Amino acid sequence: MDLLPSVGQRHRVPYFALVPAIVVAVLVLGGIALRTTLQIEKARQQTVFDATLTLADERVDRLDKLIIAQDNVVAAHVDVANLSVIARRWLPTAARETPTVRAILVLDMDHEAHDVLAFASRGASGREDDAFRKLLLARLLPQMNFSGDASELRHLHHVIDQQSLLVSYWQREHMGRRFLVIAWHEVPRLVHEVMPRLFRDLDREKSRMNVIDEEGRIVFGPPIIGGEFTVGRPFPTTLYNWRLQMALTTAEELGEKVERQRLIELLMVGFSALVALAGLAIVVVASVNERRLAALKSDFVANVSHELKTPLSLVRMFGELLLGDRVPNDEKRRQYLQIIVSESERLTALIENVLDFARVERGKAAYEFARGSVADVATRAVDMYRYRAEREEMSVELTVAEELPEALIDARALELAIVNLLDNALKYAKEGGRVDVAVVAEGGGGGRFSALTRPARRVAIRVSDRGPGIDPDEQKHIFERFARGRRASERQVRGSGIGLALVKHIAESHGGSVRVESPLTEDGHGSAFVVSLPALEHGREAPEREAQLASSAADEAPGAGAT
Repeated sequence: MDLLPSVGQRHRVPYFALVPAIVVAVLVLGGIALRTTLQIEKARQQTVFDATLTLADERVDRLDKLIIAQDNVVAAHVDVANLSVIARRWLPTAARETPTVRAILVLDMDHEAHDVLAFASRGASGREDDAFRKLLLARLLPQMNFSGDASELRHLHHVIDQQSLLVSYWQREHMGRRFLVIAWHEVPRLVHEVMPRLFRDLDREKSRMNVIDEEGRIVFGPPIIGGEFTVGRPFPTTLYNWRLQMALTTAEELGEKVERQRLIELLMVGFSALVALAGLAIVVVASVNERRLAALKSDFVANVSHELKTPLSLVRMFGELLLGDRVPNDEKRRQYLQIIVSESERLTALIENVLDFARVERGKAAYEFARGSVADVATRAVDMYRYRAEREEMSVELTVAEELPEALIDARALELAIVNLLDNALKYAKEGGRVDVAVVAEGGGGGRFSALTRPARRVAIRVSDRGPGIDPDEQKHIFERFARGRRASERQVRGSGIGLALVKHIAESHGGSVRVESPLTEDGHGSAFVVSLPALEHGREAPEREAQLASSAADEAPGAGAT
């Protein structure tokens, strides 16, 4: 964890400067959208024409793609290296995969006669197949385009004797020989079976569409009568001599459509404005939180620097006095040594606190859980602070309830949590002159690990003082990292603002919780911090719970301290 503000934080973009720009952008975009919406009715004819043209393009593309997809299936079945298997591979799936393909032919392109090397047909009439082969060689083949990339898929749509013919063709090479593959599509099947299925979604009361041939005769669909707008689009690559015509709905429905579109766009403008305002609120909240965190970090650095500087200065000053043999008597020498030891302990505690918090912030905090007595841990912590309390003319009283159940704890971490609570109590409770520590059993379950504790009991450590108390509006923030109460600044109480964040992380890593109760008296004085831990059932082994706690601590470590 980087405890100092980074250079990037010092030069971070001032979010508040973006607020006016975002507001102006929202207003400008909203005005433009609203103005465009109000002008929709004036542009009704152009909008209708574009919509019809787009719909017509989509319909002609749909038919083209269906025919090309069948051509690709044919290409997959035709192997010019083994022409004898074409019929055996294609015919069993022809009705399902290529419903409009009547026959497949392979011609020899190296000879002028263009011999038919392979022929496979779905037709029942051999006479029609023979007639098509003759027609192909005599009249269709000269119409085919072989310029450019000969392997490219191409189509020929031609009318012979009032019969519309459609063939797909492409060239293949093998062993130095050139072959022409031809797929003969049955146009009547396209008109009577494929088009009704492909365009059935247009068979509505107020939608009209048909297909006309090169002479304007209707091939598919009803006549279009009274269409306000009618557009025609040729089929791009397959039936390119035919055109698809589409007419729009009546003016009354167009008006209704415009009104619906206007309402939808107005709603979208409003929704966009709400989204923009929500984004603006998020930016503002993030900026406020970031500035608050930056200020807290700055205070933290200043507090820690001051906390480090004071004991170091005292240690150095009294060390120099002892080194220079400027001590008047042995009593003073002992007093100076005691001050050096005391300040060194204080310095060590502060450094350990900062290092523990840094491990929590980096997600590297690790706990070693074992069955133990919470009362023993609390006793050691109180004994550690009893001398300091006496030196500051205060008292620390410990009360331990009888027959307390054991808990699964990390003794060092729990001792650190109690020490932090005692340190805070001694800082703020000087007026009261007394700090009470009680270890008691609590009834009731709850918590994430209550299923492992039967009967559902908890062990609570309660550290209370008779200090100035904590304001209710500050109680929900005091467990956040770097946070310090208003009275800490007013009374110039030294501290880093990370002690209670550590306490909360340690308590939650044990499957417990920490809470504050304040004030304790009617005059608004006194505070009590209660660390509540799940208790183990008497005589119950704890390997399962220990593994669960260790896993939970590992999962929560990266986000610890960031409450």
